[in-house]
Amino acid sequence: MDEIRLSGEKTLVLASGRAHPELAEEIAKELGTELLPISAYDFANGEIYVRSSESVRGKDIFLLQSHPAPMNNWLMEQLIMVDSMKRASAKRITVVSPFYPYARQDKKGRGREPISARLVADLYKAAGADRIMSVDLHTAQIQGFFNGPVDHLFAVPLLADHIRARVADDEVTVVSPDTGRVRVAEQWAERLGGAPLAFVHKTRDVTQPNKAVSKQVVGHIEGRTCVLIDDMIDTGGTISGAVQVLKDAGAKDVIIAATHAVFSDPAAERLANCGAREIVVTNTLPIPEDKRFETLTVLSIAPILARAIKEVFTDGSVTSLFDGHA
Repeated sequence: MDEIRLSGEKTLVLASGRAHPELAEEIAKELGTELLPISAYDFANGEIYVRSSESVRGKDIFLLQSHPAPMNNWLMEQLIMVDSMKRASAKRITVVSPFYPYARQDKKGRGREPISARLVADLYKAAGADRIMSVDLHTAQIQGFFNGPVDHLFAVPLLADHIRARVADDEVTVVSPDTGRVRVAEQWAERLGGAPLAFVHKTRDVTQPNKAVSKQVVGHIEGRTCVLIDDMIDTGGTISGAVQVLKDAGAKDVIIAATHAVFSDPAAERLANCGAREIVVTNTLPIPEDKRFETLTVLSIAPILARAIKEVFTDGSVTSLFDGHA
C-alpha cells in the first residue's frame, strides 16, 4: 500500500469580483501572484452566476470586491462568490472589502431604523466568510459586528505622507469635518509632525440623506494650510461647504484628503470648483474618467492591502503595518 503524504503548506489564492478589476490586478502584482480565473455573468433577469475555473480545495482564499454604485449588485456578487468558494472546500475565506458596504448605517439614529452595517456582517458570515478586511471603516464599532477576525486597515499613512511631501509641517492645521472624526484627526496631526487641530461645526437633518450644513470653524486656522480630512466623499456637498467656511475664516489654502471616493453626482463638479488646492483620495473605489478633474490626486491602496493580505496569510501582525495605530 502506497504511503499517503500530507502537506502542511498553505496556498494563497487571490480572487476578485467584477467591480474593480484594476485594483485586483495591482494587488496581484504586489503579491507576485495571478488572480484566480473566475467565470461570472448576469442572467437576463439580473441573477448573478459565478464559478471558479480552478480548484480551491484546501486553499486560503482572499476574495476582493469593491462596492461602487450599484452597491447592492456588487455585494450580492461577493456573497455568491463566498458561497461558491465555501462549497468548493476552501480552507479559509477572507472577504476583502476596501469600502465596507452600508457602513454609514452603523447605529439607530431614530426608532424603527435598521442597523444595515451589522446585517452585512451577518450576511458575510452566513455565506461562509471566516474573516473580513476593510479600509477606514466609517466607525470602529463595525469591527464588533462580525463574529470573527476583522482587519481594520488605515489609509492615513499613505495620504498624510503624500501631503507632507508637499507642505511644511509648521504650516499645516488638520481639520475634522465634524466632532465625530476628531480621533482620526489626532492620528493625522501626529503623522504631520504634531500639527494643530480644528473642526468644522455642522448641522444635519437626519431625515434627509446627504444633507449637512457647515457653519463655523472651531480652532485657529488663519493664514494656515488646512488639511480637511474625511473617510469618504459622496455627493461632495458637505466637504465643499467646509472649504468655503475655512476660506472665509482666513485659511491660506485647503487640501481635502479622503479615503473613499464615492463621488455620486454632482461630487466631481462640486469638488473641481470648491476652491481646494488639491483633493487627495485612494482607489478603494473605481473612479471613472468622467469624474476625474485637474486638482484630483488618486493614490493606490494596493500596496497596503497586499501587505495586509501577506501578513494574514503568514500569521503575521497586521497592526505592525500602522505603527501601532491599528
